[in-house]
Amino acid sequence: MAVRVAIGSDHAGFQYKKKILTWLQEQNFITADFGTYTEDSMDYPDAVHPLATALENGEYDFGILLCGSANGVCMTANKHQGVRAGLAWNLEVVKLIRQHNDANILCLPARFISEFQAVEYAREFLNTAFEGGRHATRVGKIACPAC
Repeated sequence: MAVRVAIGSDHAGFQYKKKILTWLQEQNFITADFGTYTEDSMDYPDAVHPLATALENGEYDFGILLCGSANGVCMTANKHQGVRAGLAWNLEVVKLIRQHNDANILCLPARFISEFQAVEYAREFLNTAFEGGRHATRVGKIACPAC
């Protein structure tokens, strides 16, 4: 079964989003683009909330979000139960958020990495497995019990 990947960005991440989306489609991932669709200024939560909701509902296996620093999209996505969004700025962090944190959304800082790195990080994120074991216990404690 093909892996389903949702992608979204604000205006700062728009060009990188297009590059990653093209790569995903070339690799035969099932994709959905949650916007933005231009470089016009927009509010990142308008793309993040629909994407994170779709992930929560099981419509997609993974998500990729981009904005200038990746902090805004990451904070917004992590408001959703069942979402574990991780901000990554180098390859080692990309691997660790999958291996140790079972991240299901990759957040990339478009103003601090290259287009090449953005695609490379997406590839690594989608090809790295969660290690489980002692990490599974920790990941199991992430969700807010009162939410």
